[in-house]
Amino acid sequence: MHIFLLNTNHKMEKIFRPKFFSLLKTGFTKKQLTSDLFAGVVVGIVALPLAIAFAVASGVSPEKGLITAVIAGFLIALLGGSRVQIGGPTGAFIIILYGIVEKYGIDGLIISSVMAGMMLVAFGLLKLGSLLKYFPHSLVVGFTSGIAVVIFSTQVRDALGLDIAKVPSDFIEKWKVFYNHIDQINYYALVVTLVTIGIILLFSKLKTKVPGSFFAIIGMTAIVQLFDLPVTTIESFFGDIPAKFDFVIPNFQFDNFSMYLQPALTIALLGAIESLLSAVVADGMIGGNHRSNTELIAQGIANIVTPFFGGIPATGAIARTATNVKNGGRTPVAGIIHSVTLLLIMLFFGQWAKLIPMSVLAGVLIIVAYNMSEWRSFISILHSSSFDIIILFSTFLLTVFVDLTVAIEIGIVLSALLFMRRMSKLGTTLADDIDTDLISDYSDLPKDFSVYEISGPLFFASAKQYTEVIKILGLSSKILIIRMRHVPFVDATAIHNFLEVLKILKESSKVTIILSGVRETVYNELKKSDIVNIISPDQIFDTFKDALDYAKKTYHTK
Repeated sequence: MHIFLLNTNHKMEKIFRPKFFSLLKTGFTKKQLTSDLFAGVVVGIVALPLAIAFAVASGVSPEKGLITAVIAGFLIALLGGSRVQIGGPTGAFIIILYGIVEKYGIDGLIISSVMAGMMLVAFGLLKLGSLLKYFPHSLVVGFTSGIAVVIFSTQVRDALGLDIAKVPSDFIEKWKVFYNHIDQINYYALVVTLVTIGIILLFSKLKTKVPGSFFAIIGMTAIVQLFDLPVTTIESFFGDIPAKFDFVIPNFQFDNFSMYLQPALTIALLGAIESLLSAVVADGMIGGNHRSNTELIAQGIANIVTPFFGGIPATGAIARTATNVKNGGRTPVAGIIHSVTLLLIMLFFGQWAKLIPMSVLAGVLIIVAYNMSEWRSFISILHSSSFDIIILFSTFLLTVFVDLTVAIEIGIVLSALLFMRRMSKLGTTLADDIDTDLISDYSDLPKDFSVYEISGPLFFASAKQYTEVIKILGLSSKILIIRMRHVPFVDATAIHNFLEVLKILKESSKVTIILSGVRETVYNELKKSDIVNIISPDQIFDTFKDALDYAKKTYHTK
């Protein structure tokens, strides 16, 4: 029998402990190395079209995306705090990088990226990794969905084959220009875009090891060249793709230092959030635990080094990391092999990449935008508290119509202010249920019973910690009673994390989870999600005594 209370004390640990070197001490099995080799090659092939597409969409030449995936991907795998993280350029950076290049040029991008890398190293050394994971789920979904909308809008020109030399960066002005040129649609380009999207969707249904984007790029490029279709290609825009690395030192004047601070901070925050989210997702898939501060330092080092070789900012990529896990990758060796694969492709096949049609890349990025949109999460948050809805819409609208930097800054401040306001009203709402709910003697309960009591609000700052405890207890128990008598409210982040851990327990254990002391307001929030489909309403009780009676009856019938 186990009894657990929420404990905020943490064991002291070294700040920088790369997983690769920890695993090197224990050794790798031949079977696992073979599996990592296969996973790395597959992820390298997956990363190829994405690295090129993200670079082009960011306003830089395509080889910069490949260089980033090779160098940053290698450093993040070698020095990172996750066993399976795959690093490289991502869609989240597109709009911020495009704005930096447009305003400050390539030198400004290099300087901002290096400064962002230094900030990420500082975040790790200051042990901020655990704090960055606790941003509200509604905040993350808000700016992620906003980024998806902006990415889609940047691909309209190439998807329709419009002859527009310069597309405005402002969202509304951009769509005005598209509307004014709608009579100039290149139907060959439109068909290429639609067929590309169709191939990707088809292969996602077939669940093949190699994604549809790779086949779409090869197939559609071949068709365009074979039939000499009048569509724009990478070569038309950028010329040849150099298969080499050049060391670049930007022209930097210290007087301009302050103007790079804001874009650098945005890159650092966005990179930190996305890399840690990716690591958390990977943990759930492999049942592991990443080292968040080590991961931040590794991301920082990668972003300091890569720009000097012509790369752009990098972070952990959720889709590529998931692909790595699904194909058997379980150690950083897979991430290293992924970089080597891309290096070989760049050196020996890069000359053919210039033939890729821009409309094919548009099709790939439209699918990326759709996957980033998180529309299901967006809709589910609309059924949550006004607290989460305000944060969601604020960050979403600011990202689309103003600027991602502003969206992140205001979103974080707004989250803190709304939470403080909410907490200030709790003084009179906490009820004392001790008379009806307190059972002090647990000695007669079986050893595979666990009781976990949570005291206080379940919100973004505590969501990660309590779900980790629930997962550990659920995997080692037959009956788990969660006492919630002192939980006044839950937010969208808590609901999201709780739902994810319940799905893991449902798939990997036979534990029966019972809730007791659930307040009406909390129960209403649970009903709005899929949680009541996993924990039946029959397993949710007002008092601990009723929950305990049900648990004993269930236990004896197992």
